[in-house]
Amino acid sequence: MDELDSIFSDDWSEDHRSGLVAVVGRPNVGKSTLINAILGQKIAIVSSKPQTTRQRQLGIYTRDDAQFLFVDTPGIHDPRTRLGDYMVKVAQNALHDADVILWILDVSGALREEDTVIADAIKRAAANTPKALVLNKIDLAGEDCDRRDHLALIKHDLVFETSARNGAGLPNLIDGLIPLLPLGPRYYPSHQVSESNLRFLAAEIIREKIVELTSDEIPYAVAVEISRFSEKKDINIIDAIVYVERESQKGIVIGKRGKMIKRIGSDARADLERLLERHVHLQTRVKVLKNWRSNEQFMKRVGYFLGKGKKGQPG
Repeated sequence: MDELDSIFSDDWSEDHRSGLVAVVGRPNVGKSTLINAILGQKIAIVSSKPQTTRQRQLGIYTRDDAQFLFVDTPGIHDPRTRLGDYMVKVAQNALHDADVILWILDVSGALREEDTVIADAIKRAAANTPKALVLNKIDLAGEDCDRRDHLALIKHDLVFETSARNGAGLPNLIDGLIPLLPLGPRYYPSHQVSESNLRFLAAEIIREKIVELTSDEIPYAVAVEISRFSEKKDINIIDAIVYVERESQKGIVIGKRGKMIKRIGSDARADLERLLERHVHLQTRVKVLKNWRSNEQFMKRVGYFLGKGKKGQPG
């Protein structure tokens, strides 16, 4: 946590607790949904399609006695591209840095091989770090759901049952995690909920709409770059470039007579106006960049690059 020491607030007592909480799990178990629900607003995009989260995102939740720095991580999976390698490294580095590990497990279905892989990764990277299991999606699990297999995956300090979708169990989760946090100061102002800048959030919102509205192959082949973000008197002007890997994918994103890209832009603009609390003029273009997921120079330009930042975070 030394990289934050220079910016913390003096407004804290001797028994105040704070720390990094790494939220980990396989793709599509509800990590981003849970963090958004705790914060009461969206800082991470959400989709039913796996591997939506690509970058480390910090969600800041503050109360009088504690400040949680929730690190939303990409789902740990078997990578097949340089982008996949990056995503898995981001998640693994979060394990090394964490003061507490919050492992999200989906109890609406059976365990998968990926869950065992994650258990092994946690044991290697953070054997002595406090761990809490969150049995999520309890609203979708049957009354006869057997949790014993989930609980046996790894030695843990606490167990919580939640539904990130409807908020069930979240107050108990927050109260229960506080004793696992180390004593420490308030690192961010109490009103701040994210360290992500507005350009990043704008790109993520646009990408979320593409993931939601297009066919299965598109989410993994799309990147969004904000080429212009300017604030006028009563409006924000945002220009975005949507990159795909093939001409056929470009056709899907644009849609017949441009209907799909218009809908993407309309839905994204609505979310951006709620985020920015002002009018937004959004213009999107679609370009083809073949095999960009294996192009390190491009990935670095759009923010997918694991450099030599402090404590292994993206630099």
